Amino acid sequence: MKRCQHHKVNHHKNFQPNRRFAAIVPCLLAALWVGGCQTPPAPTIRGTEPWVSPSPMQRRSPAARSVENRPIETIVLGNGPDVILVVATIHGNEPAGTPLARMLADHLERNRGLLAGKTVVIMPVANPDGAARNTRNNARGVDLNRNFSAANRQNTAENGLSALSEPEAQAISQVLTTYRPNRIVSLHQPLSCIDYDGPGAALAQAMAKYTDLPIKKLGAKPGSLGAFAGDTLGIPTVTVEMKSKDHLLSRSALWQRYGDMLLAAIAYPQPLLQVGGK
Repeated sequence: MKRCQHHKVNHHKNFQPNRRFAAIVPCLLAALWVGGCQTPPAPTIRGTEPWVSPSPMQRRSPAARSVENRPIETIVLGNGPDVILVVATIHGNEPAGTPLARMLADHLERNRGLLAGKTVVIMPVANPDGAARNTRNNARGVDLNRNFSAANRQNTAENGLSALSEPEAQAISQVLTTYRPNRIVSLHQPLSCIDYDGPGAALAQAMAKYTDLPIKKLGAKPGSLGAFAGDTLGIPTVTVEMKSKDHLLSRSALWQRYGDMLLAAIAYPQPLLQVGGK
């Protein structure tokens, strides 16, 4: 009898901790959840599509600097093999391209399906010193759109005494080397037309369907981005010459006027689907 009683006592002692553990487990789990030890749910980003990788939507690289040490921002959206480069305000007194380029970045972030299979690289202000001064050239008086190592370049004080003498042109050249774009769109003022260099005629035609700007072949200027990327490197390059007073428009008005034109360049060679373009 004592043996049985002893057995019951031992049985009771052996299982008491288990009941205590069972009572503690929910508290431990709750503490772990509140304390951040749980695996967090994937972040929700507006407009997320199933194909999108978990990498950040926008990657910004302000490492490059101008003559006066202003950052030369590069915005990268998407991670597909079809790469499009958009450059704005390479001439500081042609500022309408900057808000338009930023509107493009915002629109693509909200409509990530437009980035399927694509990487869009945007330089909203390629000439930050000129933009700050409202001057065409950079702080050293060099026209950055004549500073590239194109076959037709001419070394002068205004073009630069050598190709890529200016840090801003070097930054653009580095973007070309790093991302190897399949096509380039450069936003300018004030000639009110669409120009192209290299094998860019078809791209220009695709974009011209969504704007009242006529296609006009102006010819590659010595050492220009069009001459270098378009003619020397063979990248389809379109120069959009916006209207002279476009910089007076609001961001929304600029997007209303030119948004679909830019989206057509992103979608090319596929036709533009009217997904929130205007």
